[in-house]
Amino acid sequence: MGYSIGEFSALTQLSIDTLRYYEKEQLIAVRRDAAGRRCYMEEDIGWIHFIKRLKETGMPIKEIKTYALLRYEGNSTMMERLDMLKRHRLFVLAEQAKWDSHLSHLEEKIQIYEDRIGNSLLEKSSSSS
Repeated sequence: MGYSIGEFSALTQLSIDTLRYYEKEQLIAVRRDAAGRRCYMEEDIGWIHFIKRLKETGMPIKEIKTYALLRYEGNSTMMERLDMLKRHRLFVLAEQAKWDSHLSHLEEKIQIYEDRIGNSLLEKSSSSS
């Protein structure tokens, strides 16, 4: 089953402009119907979701493009794609550690404020008794 760009936009929750940009940047190879209109296929949905995930985890468009071009070359590029994903995993793990550290510091600060506010309320209630 094929989808028009509008239908595909709704399915993937990406704007039509973004889909055109992805095509221009060679992140996705889009089939065309007899009239030259874009025709997205079912398997394109999973690919777009993967592209979105790579972007959300901080992979630059340039690297996603490299990955996409390798993907379209076929199985002979699997080792290169695996290496790319392993490198990206290391990046994501480093980012995760950084965010865990930031979160820990925020939680410490929140605890300080909660303790001070709680102590202040206790002092006020005991002084008014």
